[in-house]
Order: sequence, then structure tokens, then C-alpha cells
Amino acid sequence: MTAVNGAGAQEAFKSFKQLDSTTKMPKLSAFSATGAATATAAAKDIVFEAKLADSEEPLKEGLTWRVFSPISGEDGKLPLVASAEGGGASFQLLPGDYFVNVAFGRAGVTKKLTVPAEGEVERQTMVLDAGGVVFDAVSGPDAPIPANRLRFSIYSSEVREDGERGLVMADVNPDTIVRLNSGTYHVVSEYGDVNAVVRADIQVEAGKLIEATLQHQAAEITLKLVSQPGGEAIADTAWSVLTAAGDIVNESVSAFSTMVLAEGEYLAVARNKDRIYQRAFSVKAAENQDVEVLMKEQPDMGLLSNAELRD
Repeated sequence: MTAVNGAGAQEAFKSFKQLDSTTKMPKLSAFSATGAATATAAAKDIVFEAKLADSEEPLKEGLTWRVFSPISGEDGKLPLVASAEGGGASFQLLPGDYFVNVAFGRAGVTKKLTVPAEGEVERQTMVLDAGGVVFDAVSGPDAPIPANRLRFSIYSSEVREDGERGLVMADVNPDTIVRLNSGTYHVVSEYGDVNAVVRADIQVEAGKLIEATLQHQAAEITLKLVSQPGGEAIADTAWSVLTAAGDIVNESVSAFSTMVLAEGEYLAVARNKDRIYQRAFSVKAAENQDVEVLMKEQPDMGLLSNAELRD
């Protein structure tokens, strides 16, 4: 993993695709307002800015600001008083108490603000304590993986009582910035949709953009049923792929069955016109290959029903 610090991190945020997502708002507890505004009280101009870390410069873009009244509405939610998007924000607020939330992607912070009836209100600086992460993955030592074959999911580092982790964000594309509060996260990378999965823990640091590359041990495999080596693939073939332990990991019906498999030993089983054919094959990281299954008599295999094949 590599990190970009400081002002360079802000510039780096612009060079990658930004992940637009609905920010999960923190739970806000309602309370009785103190110093409620009177009918004649004048609104005050209040300027807000936000930083990734206390030592960083204020962010110029990508922020979402929301100001809430502390008194719950009939629906039990805190009414939204004002909102803005961009960099810093300026709001005219009557004297009283408010909750101010600023979000930067999935990172966010909320603070209570009291606007006095007398005197000016100083500039409000909110520290997000946040950074960003960009994911990518390779197969084997350094073989690139097509972006459309990769997906990432981000989980909390803590394991709950039920043994699961809290999902932070699912189906994240590679080369996309995810903005998060600082801390440790558990990342799951899926290459294809069968069994090529790797996991890693990453550390997001305030004010830094982390580029994390995960390493898969997998390859893309295409199965073909042929009457002779190098022959045309036979259409309407039902495929099952089993692990060395006999577990079915993938099933499909097509002349060409293409999938990504984790490194290991497998058995390809082809069914066509009530006949069943098989071939054992190996998968090595980053070594994409075509696997041909020959249409020849296999007396040791015999004819198997679907139920027998699954058993």
C-alpha cells in the first residue's frame, strides 16, 4: 500500500473517480433547546470549514453540510434547517442550539453549535479525522485484472457477537476513491463470481489517500466440449465444476463456459445429449487457459443423474 499525504492528498482526490453514495447519518439525540430565539432576534452569519486532519488545509470541495434543529418533529426526526454542498459553507442562523453535520463521502462528523443572542460567532472549523482509499488487485505477482471483473466490499474491523462484521460499503469499483473516517477496516476483494476471494485489513489515516493493491491467486478458465483436440465447441452443453473435495463451485449451460477460479485442482464435468464427460485440470495464478473436454467414452464414469452428480 502507498500513501499520499497533505496537500498532495487533496489533489490526488481529484485524479480518481469519486464514489457518490448516501452518507449514513450519525444518530442524533434530541434535547430541549436552550436560549431559544425570540421573534425579534436577528440571524447571525456563521462560516464553516472542514479539514481532513487538524494540521491540514480546509477542504475546497466534496463536502456536504447539514444543520438540524435539536427538537424532534412529529416523525421523530430532527428537522433539517439548512444544507449546502461544496467546500466551506455560510449559514444565517437564529440564536439557539443546533446540530451541524459535515460529510465527506462516508466520513463525517457532527457537533453541537450554540448561537448566542449577543455578540459574533467565530468561524467554525470541523475536523473530519478522515482519509481516503483506492483499491486495485492483481493476479499472481503483478498480472493486471480487468476492472469489470473486480469488486470490493468494506467492513468494520470489529467482529460482532454473531461472528459477522458490519458492512460499511459493498460493490466498490477499482480506481475509485472511498472516503472514510480514520481507523482499521476489513476489505474483501472478489475476482469474478465463483471462488476467487481475498481479504485484508487496511489502515485509513487522517489526511492521507491510501492506494491498496490486493493479490489474487486465480486465473480465467474457459471450458469447451470438443469431438477432437482443437475442434469446435459443442453447443447446449451443461457444465459442472467440482473442487478436489467434490464440492460444486460453478454450473452453467453454454458452448463456452468462462469463469475465474482460485488456484487449485478441479474436475470439469460436461453433459450433452444424456452423455457425461469429464476432465481433471489445474488452475495456477495468472495463467488463463482453455480447458478442452474430449467427447470420448469414459467407462469408469458411467452415466450420472443430476442428483448423483451433486452427491
